[in-house]
Amino acid sequence: MTQRWDAEAYARNGAFVHGLAGGVVEWLAARPGEEILDLGCGDGQLTARLVAGGARMRGFDASPSMAAAARARGIDVDEGTAERLPYPDASFDAVFSNAALHWMRDQDGVLAQVRRVLRPGGRFVAEMGGHGNIAAIRTALMAVAARHGFDGREDNVNYYPTPEIYARRLRQHGFEVERIELIPRPTRLPEDGMAGWIRTFRRGVLETMSEAVREAVVAEAVALLTPILRDEDGHWTADYVRLRFAATVGGEDTVG
Repeated sequence: MTQRWDAEAYARNGAFVHGLAGGVVEWLAARPGEEILDLGCGDGQLTARLVAGGARMRGFDASPSMAAAARARGIDVDEGTAERLPYPDASFDAVFSNAALHWMRDQDGVLAQVRRVLRPGGRFVAEMGGHGNIAAIRTALMAVAARHGFDGREDNVNYYPTPEIYARRLRQHGFEVERIELIPRPTRLPEDGMAGWIRTFRRGVLETMSEAVREAVVAEAVALLTPILRDEDGHWTADYVRLRFAATVGGEDTVG
């Protein structure tokens, strides 16, 4: 299922994504003057933070809405699919990605392209959804969608690997994995709560349904999740798990 993004909805319901990216930014350790590709830059808020630190950033995103929002922040952004990056070989000192890789369907195609555009000694630093990410949310959505005759709509929306599996993929594409960690991160959601999350991050799934079914799916999923993800004060916490890694070109990997 292809995800469709609305930059305004993302700004309301997904600002926590760049707000919680301090760890992966620290692992990147961008240096002034470095040429860095932000793969899946979204609305450019995190890219702008890296520009402020002196890096020479180029954004890349598949969503016209997100790319336009990033350009409005002064970011140079190209649009397209990560399996076909429009850059010459050895164009960047680093490739950075936050909360984007798990939306990409052809992981081997993406990794081959990242490897191609990195300079010798270049690094690939990213954070994505990891094994177990949003397990409760996905289970609720699968159950409710099936009840309404949309069984399988949650299948293959995202890719959430274990550290061992993703380290193996990276090694197969010529990377040395310096660090890779699975990080549980229960995440407080903004005011729109779980309904806002579903409408923003499962827009592609919902748009395959009629409006009446769509609203029923959201309401029923929220009801199922209320006892486990909403506290007594009405605040929602999503069951996020992140996979973060830092890899460089060449060598063998270690997992840990």
